[in-house]
Amino acid sequence: MANAESEKNYVIRLHDDPAAVDAIAWNALLDVQDSPTPFLRHEYLLGLHRSRSALAETGWEPAWITIEYRGTLHGAAALYLKAHSYGEYVFDWAWADAYQRNGLAYYPKLLGAVPFTPVPGSRLLAVNDAARDLLLQSILALARQLRLSSAHLLFMSAADRAACERAGWLLREGVQFHWQNREVLPYADFDDFLHSLQRDKRRKIAQERRRVVEAGVCYEVVEGERIDAALWDFFYHCYTLTYRAHHSTPYLTRAFFAEMAQAMPAQWLMVVATRQGERIAASLIARDPSRRVAYGRYWGAIEYVPCLHFDACYYQPLDWCIANGYLRFEGGAQGEHKMARGLLPVKTLSAHWLADRRFASAVADFLAREGAGVEAYVDELNERNPFKAVPP
Repeated sequence: MANAESEKNYVIRLHDDPAAVDAIAWNALLDVQDSPTPFLRHEYLLGLHRSRSALAETGWEPAWITIEYRGTLHGAAALYLKAHSYGEYVFDWAWADAYQRNGLAYYPKLLGAVPFTPVPGSRLLAVNDAARDLLLQSILALARQLRLSSAHLLFMSAADRAACERAGWLLREGVQFHWQNREVLPYADFDDFLHSLQRDKRRKIAQERRRVVEAGVCYEVVEGERIDAALWDFFYHCYTLTYRAHHSTPYLTRAFFAEMAQAMPAQWLMVVATRQGERIAASLIARDPSRRVAYGRYWGAIEYVPCLHFDACYYQPLDWCIANGYLRFEGGAQGEHKMARGLLPVKTLSAHWLADRRFASAVADFLAREGAGVEAYVDELNERNPFKAVPP
């Protein structure tokens, strides 16, 4: 751990163990940001670490920075020294390959992100812009001190973007798909939502849901502390099957979900599918009751049922969101197919600093071209809006 004190009585600390950071102070700082999410709560990040899902051995070495002023936390960032680019959802493999081909080391790099969680939100937690700028300066100083190739902030908020623009970092846009409830006259029920869609989209969703019903599938939505250990076990089995089907290895351990059940039970709900009295699938949804936002996270099934994935991961959660007055459902990374289910394109943002000026210039040129492509892509998607009229 390194300490330094400025003439303005700021104390900047570097932490290699999330448990060393005061959880109450961290969460209090998060709660006053422009875009807080449950995934940057101290309990969530500590759970990733303690469950051995995100720690040095898995390529996520914590390098958290905090800034104190007269004993009060004024700034904080969850940072990681990354030995690879897995679990990020903002792809820089080509950058790493270019470094390697030129005899340079791209890894380790410094990453400000929530491991395995592509949810937009605040990354630079700060009481004001001055503290946020100082936090960004501290991140850059750390990257330079360790002679790292680069530093990155993924899925940032608007306040984070402004700070990175002031500091001259490179900006990169991406696209996700989110469902928005109507601000005026929110949807009364799922049928009301369906009625707002174009006829072909409405018929397709109705057909998909009918196929699931005809297959004999029923659902139960289990919330919070009602999700018991046996149900978490079943969900985790389904979750691992999803990765197995893609010939991959799960990022999260069973111990992580045990941590969540203990530390953050109110943030979760589970959609459980049964047939003939037996559980056959489950999807896990995170939620923020205070902001009335839900997030699609993970799913899996022990047997294949046509259209079950769409129903368990989109239609059932949307039905729940509408019934409970939620304002937004974020469908996760990528997935243009989500548009046909009523989720619309939303831009996401990351920021990047590269130490080597030659590569920084090349990446800047690439991002300019990529950004133009993203803009055209979003315009094209908006032309295929699935609603009868653009919702307010």
